[in-house]
Amino acid sequence: MSSQADHHQADRGAAIQGLTYASILEANNAIQTIGDDTYWLCVTRTVQESKLFPVPAYMLLSYLMCFYRYPALLRKIEAAMPAEEIGDRARGMGAKFGNLPGWGMVTFYLLGREMLINFGMLRPEDAAEDVVYVLDFWRRFKLSQQREDGHLNAREFGQRVQLLPERRVQIFHADAHRCSNGDRLHKAAHGFLAAVSQYGFMISCESRVTLNNSGPYRLAEGRELIVRDFTDLAQGDYPWLDGVGAPIPYNNLTVTMEVADCHFYLMDDWGSFESRPEFTADKLVGVGLYTSDVLSDGYMPIGMESPDKLAETFEHLTETIRAAIAALWKRVAGWSRDEMMDAGAIVYFSMIKDFAHVAGVYDHDDWMTIDPRAERFRPLLSDEFGRDFLGEMVGLVDLPSQQLPEHTMMQHNNLPRRYLSHIPFTAAQGEGTPQRPDILPGTSSHGTKLDSYTTTQGTLTLAEYNARARANQPAQMATRYRWLSDTWLKWNQNDPRADELYRLEQRQSRLLREKGIGLTTADIEALRGKA
Repeated sequence: MSSQADHHQADRGAAIQGLTYASILEANNAIQTIGDDTYWLCVTRTVQESKLFPVPAYMLLSYLMCFYRYPALLRKIEAAMPAEEIGDRARGMGAKFGNLPGWGMVTFYLLGREMLINFGMLRPEDAAEDVVYVLDFWRRFKLSQQREDGHLNAREFGQRVQLLPERRVQIFHADAHRCSNGDRLHKAAHGFLAAVSQYGFMISCESRVTLNNSGPYRLAEGRELIVRDFTDLAQGDYPWLDGVGAPIPYNNLTVTMEVADCHFYLMDDWGSFESRPEFTADKLVGVGLYTSDVLSDGYMPIGMESPDKLAETFEHLTETIRAAIAALWKRVAGWSRDEMMDAGAIVYFSMIKDFAHVAGVYDHDDWMTIDPRAERFRPLLSDEFGRDFLGEMVGLVDLPSQQLPEHTMMQHNNLPRRYLSHIPFTAAQGEGTPQRPDILPGTSSHGTKLDSYTTTQGTLTLAEYNARARANQPAQMATRYRWLSDTWLKWNQNDPRADELYRLEQRQSRLLREKGIGLTTADIEALRGKA
């Protein structure tokens, strides 16, 4: 760990060691806003049920795992890399760092806490230092990841996420290949999106954990860009993709979509999007394809040499993914309920596992096993209990811990309820029982994991993967460039570092290579016209 990281850890440790009135005030503000946001998401989005997987039951199991393991896992990660550096690196890749993991990390942890409070196993003042630390880690990660738009989450931005800097948006804009309804590229792109969405849904046990969307970004009058990330597609972390995902050459894929004649007015922290008028296939007028991970130095274009090459790439990937879907269906069809429970709980709990990957401290047993403290509750988590308890906690908001004095009015429903329990301020005076946030040995019904991980640097063992992650230093993370935000660049375009930074980003761009800083949207459109 660098001396800078050492100083950072010492500073953060001093701040969190021993609770203060101020730290609890800040934590309760986060708890309240997260609860308000999550209630809105739950009552306006899809129902969390499946005909195959015990989704509500595995969700509850995952929340308990998050409560018991996240404090220790986040401290283990931060011993190697600060939360805000993870956020800065996250802007340069389409791995599991998007708005969905950013929301899930802290929400799942707090829902696990809420469950234990209602079970009578925890009081709101218990484990207060851990709660404050997890919320502090989350805030620093999210603020650094979204430093360009200055918001903590989609809710603060009116349900949109614009975390990418100008220099990256310009490349996505310039290099997108034009397409029109019915042509080869248009058909190939839509075919791929349908197949990869179905595959991702199956990988993540009929949830949306492998999908993430962000944006929109304005390209011109009547045209916007959205960015769609598909993660954990190949043989890698999930044991159930051993063999199944081996033929897929990319673990993470990012599709950029240029859309005309509709405005995306909603892009929430679940990655859902809505537009006016409705987004239909004919509105897709440009598309691009990239891969990235914690070992890549930014987004790497795939098949972007020409429209025909990109169409061919989409078509090949679609056929490969369809074969993987069939193989995965055969595997899942033979699973027991416990295997489905384990897989679903692991998918939800491990939503932030790439934090450990980027820090080079990923351990399979940390993320792909069921914590024994959560395992104790499995006999309780029947389909009926899972459905009813989850519905009460996240939809009806009528658990005992969620009731408030009758004069209060919850945001969005005006009932005297609170989604997530605040920390009592008496915790700063020593009330409450500290937890022991250890990483205890876990279990899994999915057997031994192959030591084989698909990365942008080839297929690696986990030891090789961690070693390369620890050694990796993206060019734009160098001290000379890391602090150069879009605000600084606006006022310092003549500084040599500004042009250098843009040229670093443009190294693999088809149209903007060596163009440097200062391009306008009109310049980019002119370059596309010539191409």
